[in-house]
Amino acid sequence: MADNHGNTPAAWTAVLVALVGFVVGAIGMSVHPLNWTLFWVGTVVVVAGGVTFLVMAKMGFHEAGH
Repeated sequence: MADNHGNTPAAWTAVLVALVGFVVGAIGMSVHPLNWTLFWVGTVVVVAGGVTFLVMAKMGFHEAGH
């Protein structure tokens, strides 16, 4: 297993962005009537969390001791 085990700025940022996306999507699915626009905005934010991770990892923020 890796030394950092996900405890890097890239991992934490990606998780926080994805969490916001899940909350936004859940709000969109919870309101009556369903707000599909808000759901899809949340979905895009979740995907943006993955892209954020990849970009930050390429920048070196997914290395131990950073």
